[in-house]
Parts: sequence; structure tokens; C-alpha cells
Amino acid sequence: MNDEIVKLKKTTTRMYTKLGYTKLETAEIVEGLNRLLANYSVHYQKLRNFHWNVRGGDFFEIHERFEDQYNFAKKAIDEIAERIRVFGQTPLSTMRDYLETSEIKESGTDLTAMEMVQEILKDYEILLEFMFNSIEEAIDKGDSGTEDLIKGFVKQIEKNHWMLTAFSK
Repeated sequence: MNDEIVKLKKTTTRMYTKLGYTKLETAEIVEGLNRLLANYSVHYQKLRNFHWNVRGGDFFEIHERFEDQYNFAKKAIDEIAERIRVFGQTPLSTMRDYLETSEIKESGTDLTAMEMVQEILKDYEILLEFMFNSIEEAIDKGDSGTEDLIKGFVKQIEKNHWMLTAFSK
């Protein structure tokens, strides 16, 4: 837990922000959203890398699938960053911040098409974990806006995971 949250937990009086959340509640929600944003941003760049560099007999199918998925990721990243701004906070926005914060790691261009698919499947599992954590935090704080936003992403990620799993078998 970062130092700011620890310091805020020591505060016993309820200080409301314009949305009705305490500073601690806001910090906890935003911290989770920033971690999701960082992971999604590294995942997005990985999808673009794979889209540009996939080779082999499955090129056309995988090339198009990666493009669809990075276009969805791009929209999700924007919505997550804007949700952070709703709380009056600044989202992470540099590659350095993303790479330092993200559990998803970059990949090279030397992977086979199936290795790329396996990498994306691992990314989806990590993203889902962060999404479920953000949903739990939102529910705990009564933040239905964040809960609703992230649940929409979960549905699409689960569908993408299913499709790539079916393709890779």
C-alpha cells in the first residue's frame, strides 16, 4: 500500500470530496484504477506489437483478431483514465509509469503466432484479476460508476479469452 493511503487511513474525520467519497476512499479507488490502467496500457502495446509482427499460416486471422482487441483496449484505457479524472486525480500516463506498475510485461517480436496468442491469454488473466479487484473496491465504497464501467470490460475480456483459447487448441 502506498504511503499516501497509509497516511490517509490514520485520518479519523470524514472529509468529503465533491463525489461524496472520503480522501481515503478516493485514493483507494484511484490506486486500483491506475494499476488496471498500467496493465491495460502495456497489454495494448503488446497487442499492437503482435498485430504488426505476427507471421505464418494463421497470419490473416490472428492479425485481424489482434487489431480488434487493441482497438477495444484503446477505448478501455481512455475510459479508465477519464474515470480517474472524474475523481479529480491524474491518471498514470507515461510508459515508465506503466512499465513500473504493470504486472503484464513487454514481449519481443520473435514469438510464433501461437506463442503470441498464449501471451495474450496470460495478459487477459492478469487483467481480469485487476478488474475483479477494482469491482470489489468499487462495491465496498459504493462506487457504482466504476463498478459498471469495469463490469463491461470483464464481459469483453472473458469473450476474447474464450475465443483465443478455442483458437489455440
